Amino acid sequence: MSEVLCSPTPVTTKEGIHALLKDKGGEEYYRQMKNLWVDQVALGRDLERTCKSRTRTWLSICAHCAMCADSCFFYKANDNDPKQIPSYKIQSTLGEMIRKSGRVDTEFMINAMNVAWGQCTCCNRCGVYCPHGIDTGVMFSYLRGLLFKHGFVPWELKIGSGMHRVYGAQMDVTEEDWVETCEWMVEENQDEWPDLEIPVDKENADVMYILNAREVKHYPEDIAKAAILFHVTGTNWTVPSKGWENTSLTMFAGDWEGCAQNVKRVYAAVDRLKPKMVVGTECGHAHRATVVEGPYWAGRDSGEPPVPFLHYVEWVAMCLRTGKLKIDPAKKIKVPCTLQDSCNYVRNHGLGKITREIMSYIAEDFREMDPNGDHNFCCGGGGGLNGIGRYRNERNVALKHKLEQIKATGAELVISPCHNCWDAIRDMVEVYEEHNLKWTFLKPLLVDMMIIPDHIRHNEI
Repeated sequence: MSEVLCSPTPVTTKEGIHALLKDKGGEEYYRQMKNLWVDQVALGRDLERTCKSRTRTWLSICAHCAMCADSCFFYKANDNDPKQIPSYKIQSTLGEMIRKSGRVDTEFMINAMNVAWGQCTCCNRCGVYCPHGIDTGVMFSYLRGLLFKHGFVPWELKIGSGMHRVYGAQMDVTEEDWVETCEWMVEENQDEWPDLEIPVDKENADVMYILNAREVKHYPEDIAKAAILFHVTGTNWTVPSKGWENTSLTMFAGDWEGCAQNVKRVYAAVDRLKPKMVVGTECGHAHRATVVEGPYWAGRDSGEPPVPFLHYVEWVAMCLRTGKLKIDPAKKIKVPCTLQDSCNYVRNHGLGKITREIMSYIAEDFREMDPNGDHNFCCGGGGGLNGIGRYRNERNVALKHKLEQIKATGAELVISPCHNCWDAIRDMVEVYEEHNLKWTFLKPLLVDMMIIPDHIRHNEI
């Protein structure tokens, strides 16, 4: 008999993660899902207990006017397929589940999963355009939570949720791995920056820096560049040995209990080290999970984190504004460039003006996408879609809408201060063979163009 891989039980052990990882592509996992029994009584009870008046009102007042259609990049990238209209997608899944009081079958739940993760990134753009103020993205987040609880979640996100629960990070990065990576990055860069440090568990620092586990696993140079920028700006900073991971695949998975565990780890590090503020790396969903939604998951009635939490763009803008970070005019970006707005800290946290303030310092030929800012379209890879193999074709089709936006600007470089956007644009270049188009985070640009103060020891390499 095959090992049970697909069930409503969250993964909470290393053995459980390894069993899922051995099932390449989730082949056995999805086979088992086809036979996963739906506990209709429990689902009905969950709906009765958690589906409150706001969601029920949104579903009932929807006028089916289709004004949300053009707001959705899936709709536009799929030749205006009416089944891609946000209102249709949510009414045919969550709406139907509520109308039937949870009396739905396995086939329905699998279809709801395919729509919730394969046809929506929860970017919330449709909510901006609905004349009734209905936020379909929020409802899809709620639907994901119901599906996760009953075992209907994509294989990769079942693994990701488990990684957070077991390792405290979205990947199998231990505390020892993390601290050793910090030490390694200092060693790698000390010939150029003799006084560079990455202080671990320093108490009462001005800034506690938190980041994305993918940087530790795959892009450790990003950690080094962050350290260099803190060093050059004279920032009194630290990283925590525990509670350093800022991301939340649990949020993508709809694992709300896991979300609370994640953010409580970060807040516990704040309580332990007592920094004046926390700065999170260039990641949109990490900011949303820790700063926007996180306080509520952690049970903070104020809706605010324990100390001010800044997305990396806010910290950079502050340093540029105050002169702590100065840009060499000769090293500004000369080629036409544009900016990808992360849904999770621009549309959902109002930081669009901050990112454009940064562009005014670093770019000579900045070109806006149309639309942009709060109205910009999702990159096509958010909400977990980048990492789900089951929906790779749907994601690739969706990327084409962002490509059209970028190409219309004539830009040769896309600046993307967000991991998921960065990944989506990287894949877009590969899928559509737009090899003349470049993309980047902010950190490498800033390190290359900053003016190094005279008191900072620096050796040209």
